[in-house]
Amino acid sequence: MDQDSLIEISGLRFSRGDRVIFDGIDMAIPRGQISAIMGPSGTGKTTLLRIIGGEVKPDAGEVLVGGYDVCRLSRGELFELRKDIGMLFQSSALFTDMSVFENVAFPLREHTELEESAIRDLVLMKLNAVGLRGARDLMPSELSGGMARRVALARAIALDPALIMYDEPFTGQDPIAMGVLLSLIRRMSQALEITSLLVSHDIHETVSIADNIFLLADGKLIAHGDPQSLREHPAQDVQQFMHGEPDGPVPFHYPSDDYMFDVLGNSV
Repeated sequence: MDQDSLIEISGLRFSRGDRVIFDGIDMAIPRGQISAIMGPSGTGKTTLLRIIGGEVKPDAGEVLVGGYDVCRLSRGELFELRKDIGMLFQSSALFTDMSVFENVAFPLREHTELEESAIRDLVLMKLNAVGLRGARDLMPSELSGGMARRVALARAIALDPALIMYDEPFTGQDPIAMGVLLSLIRRMSQALEITSLLVSHDIHETVSIADNIFLLADGKLIAHGDPQSLREHPAQDVQQFMHGEPDGPVPFHYPSDDYMFDVLGNSV
């Protein structure tokens, strides 16, 4: 495995029924950098995160994380690997019957043998990093969507993982919370040398922090590189996505029969 890459994907194939999601994808995610997976809706971006985390098994191909092939790990080996992976879910996925403090403390209690005093210090440190130390006693039902996302981020970094995966981290954030998240992701990546892998549709915010962008469409990796190189990419489908153009190679409508035939049938 390339020492400069934390994740290496080769020949990845995955289908849902007759629908091909990935058709022979090759990717290398650089270690210690912020990489973004982008592309039109329905291209399998979240599914790719789930494959990397070992939740979903591909039909073919190899997925190496830190040199380990997640597709061939035993259940115990996979759980051990996941200790070094933080995940910020699109829905935040907080435990609804636990307080903010207990949510962030959960992975520390599950995976370490630290004293309660040390756990308390670490939880308050992580909550302070996301600006929510004062909300430690609140329940998830008392949080706004943006606050819940930041608590989920504090939980994701509780074990100081080498890899953090973000699934649509900017959705539902007000401008202040958005700025906080962008700053946190960048600062953590630089200060802790964390590898960050994020899925997002927010082009402006993503290109402002990403070192690398991998653009997926039609089951293929159609382009990758730094934000500036993708802005200047000659391919029309890349240009359409990067500049948010409504007309281009990527259709708005899901494949279907002719509209008038679909509506009127044989009477057309």
